[in-house]
Amino acid sequence: MMVEDLLARLVAFPSVVGTPNGAIVAFIADYCRSHGATVAVLPGPEGDRCNLFATIGPRDKAGYILSGHMDVVPAGEAEWSSDPFSLRAEGDRRYGRGTTDMKGFLACVLAALPKLATSDLSQPIHLAFSYDEEAGCRGVPHLIAALPHLCKTPVGAIIGEPSRMQAVRAHKGKAAVRLEVIGRSGHSSQPHLGLNAVHAMAGVIIEAVAYGELLAKGPIDRNFEPPYSSLQVGVIAGGQAVNIIPDRCTADIEVRAVSGTSPLTLLEPVKAHLEALQTKNFKTTWRELSAYPALSLAADSPLARLLTELTGKEALAAVSYGTEAGLYQQAGIEAIICGPGDIDRAHRPDEYITLGELHACQQMIEALGARLSG
Repeated sequence: MMVEDLLARLVAFPSVVGTPNGAIVAFIADYCRSHGATVAVLPGPEGDRCNLFATIGPRDKAGYILSGHMDVVPAGEAEWSSDPFSLRAEGDRRYGRGTTDMKGFLACVLAALPKLATSDLSQPIHLAFSYDEEAGCRGVPHLIAALPHLCKTPVGAIIGEPSRMQAVRAHKGKAAVRLEVIGRSGHSSQPHLGLNAVHAMAGVIIEAVAYGELLAKGPIDRNFEPPYSSLQVGVIAGGQAVNIIPDRCTADIEVRAVSGTSPLTLLEPVKAHLEALQTKNFKTTWRELSAYPALSLAADSPLARLLTELTGKEALAAVSYGTEAGLYQQAGIEAIICGPGDIDRAHRPDEYITLGELHACQQMIEALGARLSG
């Protein structure tokens, strides 16, 4: 199948993050097996979602991983010009949810598979396709944990997130948490008899925002934009009616940390402010929603040099968005980002990728196969 046909098939699966993904996994698994790949479907603990791992070439040698995620963000925006789960052609552009982030890369890998399968690979090429990346890289840790049973330790992983086919050596780490304050409800005319959870959470948020402003002072890494770690309160929920003292309030907070800084460690002062409410008779909970480490790959690493040769472009030092690459590096596998499309088109109505970008990515993957042949 041509890369455009494969992209159309993949986009047609509404594999929204947090939902069952059996249909898209079955399609990819069948396609890979039809071209001689060894395939492992790896169910996650949720019970209705799976990772997929496939290998072309000798399994007893150390090779390269081509990594991508099968899930996409929801597509409920009214601004879509057409059905987001039906690929639409307009000139060189192909529109649909996930075309850039990141079913375009998956289509390129699958389109290259027939050529890879007929090559005499001296090292294997592995396909590592994950679930629920858009929820904070929740699926791939289970896949990485299974790698020792699936292959020899790979020498490198190429994470195909949209980077305009320019390799990227570093990105920030991220952690997201949910804070909950539990107070005591009552009539708003007698506030002294209740414990207002919204008011209490407001104090925590004020402290968190002030702390986030301090993060801008450093550590500083000029490779990133912005060049410092950041904090955001993204969601607040609490209360039932204006005349009822709210007994519960939650807030979702994230941090994005420059390389060398632990995202979860950055959140410790926020946790301390939350738990201090317990001295005022509030109950509190702290739940980690997601976390992944930063990526930091040396400019002179063999993997960075390889991608420069394959793409004809020098690797970019860093980006501020996050990927699964840091988790591979944490597991002892060198990782780098390189994929078709532009991150600025992701998570928006009328997301698109161009045929030129798809063909360039497929050629890069086939060039990798040629280097490993013979």
